[in-house]
Formats: sequence, structure tokens, C-alpha cells
Amino acid sequence: MDVGAIREQFPILQQEINGHPLVYLDSSATSQKPVSVIEAVNAYYRENNSNVHRGVHTLGSRATDQYEGAREKVRKFINAKSTAEVIFTRGTTTSINTIAYSYARANLKEGDEIVITPMEHHSNLIPWQQAAKATGATLKYVSLQNDGTVSLDDVRETVTQNTKLVAMTHVSNVLGTVNPIKEITDIAHQNGAVMVVDGAQGAPHMKVDVQNLDCDFYTFSGHKMCGPTGIGILYGKQELLEEMEPFEFGGEMIDFVNLYDATWKDLPWKFEGGTPIIAGAIGLGAAIDFLNDIGLDNITAHEQKLADHAMEKLRSIDGISIYGPEKRAALVTFNLEDVHPHDTATVLDAEGIAVRAGHHCAQPLMKWLDVTATARASFYLYNTEEDIDRLFDGLLKTKEYFGDVF
Repeated sequence: MDVGAIREQFPILQQEINGHPLVYLDSSATSQKPVSVIEAVNAYYRENNSNVHRGVHTLGSRATDQYEGAREKVRKFINAKSTAEVIFTRGTTTSINTIAYSYARANLKEGDEIVITPMEHHSNLIPWQQAAKATGATLKYVSLQNDGTVSLDDVRETVTQNTKLVAMTHVSNVLGTVNPIKEITDIAHQNGAVMVVDGAQGAPHMKVDVQNLDCDFYTFSGHKMCGPTGIGILYGKQELLEEMEPFEFGGEMIDFVNLYDATWKDLPWKFEGGTPIIAGAIGLGAAIDFLNDIGLDNITAHEQKLADHAMEKLRSIDGISIYGPEKRAALVTFNLEDVHPHDTATVLDAEGIAVRAGHHCAQPLMKWLDVTATARASFYLYNTEEDIDRLFDGLLKTKEYFGDVF
């Protein structure tokens, strides 16, 4: 894997920030975009801009072919059985909310259980809080181990015959924990529950095979995997999607309408009301081509080296707290003693290094960690060990700066 050649395909990485070459370590928030994705979106607007599934003119046909072609790329990317199981949404948040509204509210009742974990980010937590309130179901949590991992014994103890839905992140956006989704799905199914996977931090970084995982729903966002913002995927098993009512009504999801009733199109279009995110879908298709050309296994291996290197370097800093398990996905969340993470991020930015600081849309997890906020460095295929060395030097400067000031 030629990281130098990969970096050359990302124009944004070629700039200086505050007089220093940019080191971008915030890919868990959003990834950068290669030229091929930028050009795919640009070409659609310059050459093929038209609505899909409507006009019979040439531009409409081109746009429809590209849009549906992108759906087929997604299908292959996650190994779904059919394009009927691939719904374009605005992102992971919309995908999970669609499940919460269209599936959970129709199928759950008082006495049923929804099982999640304290490590979920808000988009995989609040929809279930609201679904529980609306249906009378009980929200239950699988306890976390001290290192931020999930024990399968705890899952078996928490998931019962009353559990109707288990929702869990594939990879924690704070701890870097990689959850054993296949095993947890098996436990959910043994108890008659459906399995929802938040793949926002999984799909960009590792091979995902939804048939092998056997999960019932899998969700992810395009912008975290080199694609545009505003596009995401809801995968669902066809038999479940067939039973679900749409979440949004109007536009292209309509089959027939009279004054007092209407019917819906077949899957996947019944869940894509209004004019869909055409350029976003085409851009996501280009991003999948880009990732496939490099190879997900190569990306995973590269990121694992970066994570190991980061842990080794950062652990040597006096007064640093690192959160999460030893073996983790490609991110490191930490705090420097007596330095607020926002101050850490500000000093690093002055050195041209972009990291995330805050609660990472995971406030219950911050409470579990007994902190109000943390700093987070997250890596992707375009990062190098030199980037991490720059982070290490920047953190030493941060300590020195605040040590002198206070």
C-alpha cells in the first residue's frame, strides 16, 4: 500500500495550516475526499444533472443509470443479497431513525426490551430512548468491562426472551472498541430479537459482509469513507423491509395516489421519498471504487499499524490518560493531566494538527469514563507514522506550554 501515492490524491492534504503542513487526524468525524470522488460529483452536475426515475430524456437516463449503478456498488461492498436491501439515506442518523420509526414503533410494545450499550453515540441511543417512550418498551444496557469492551457473557445475561431489538455500534467512535457483532447477533437471534448495527465507524475501515454477520440492519455514512456528506446507507433484510411502512412520504416513493389513499413503490424506492441525494449516491459509488482499488484488508492492516504506533508513542507521555482497550480500531482518545481537551486541540491546531475535542456525541460514555470531554486522534488510509510523530511532538509542546503558564 503506497500511502505517498494515496496522499497525492487528496488535494486538501497538500496545504499548510498556521504555517505547518496539515496533519489531519479527525477522520472519525469526517474523512477527506480523493480527486476521483470530487470529480464524480462535479461531472454529474456538469454533464448529467437531472432527476432520476422520472424523465425519459437522455440526461434523466444517465442520472438514473449512475444512481442505480451506485446502489449496485454498495450492494457488492457489503455483500447484500439484493439491491432491494440497499436504501439511500442522508446518513447513519437517518438510517437508525428510520428503523426506530418504521420497525420499532410498529413491532414493540410494553414489556418488550431494547438492548444497547453505554458506548453508543447519540444517533444510536436517542432514537431508542424515544422508541421506548413511544411503545412502553424498556431500554436496557449491556455493562462495559473496565477497558471499554463488551463481554459476551454480559450480553447473554442482558438479552432475554423479552428482548425484541439489540442495537450496537460495530466500532466505538470514542474507545476504538471493535464489537464481536457476529456473536452478538447470534445471541440476539437465539432470543428472537432483531440486530441493528451502527456501522458508521466500521464500514469505512474493514470488510463488511452483512450475510456473514447475519445482522438484520446495518447502517453507515458516506462522508466517513471518502464519500460526500449527506449520503448514507440503510441495509435491511428484505423480508423485514417489506413489512415496514415508509418513514417519509411523497415524491418518488409513490406508486398510485387517489384523493384519500396511496400505495408505495417496491423496495428500495419506497423508503426514498422526494428527490433522492443523486450526486451524493454517485459520489459514494466513486468512493467505494477508490476503497476497493486499495483493498479494505490493506486499509485495515495499515490502520492497525498506525493505532499500534500511536499507542506506543502516546503512552510514553507523562500525565496522559488513554481511554479504551489495548487492541483497538484506528483512533486514540486521551486527556493530558490538568489541560482541557479544547486547549489541547487549540495548541495542536497552531501546529497544523487537526484533532477532535469534546464529548464526541457520546455524553453517557463520558460519564462512564468520569470525564466531561476528551481529545481524539483518528486515523485513515492517508495517514502516516510521521503524522503520529507530529502529534506526539505537539502534545509535548502542549504540556510544556500549559506547564509554563500554570
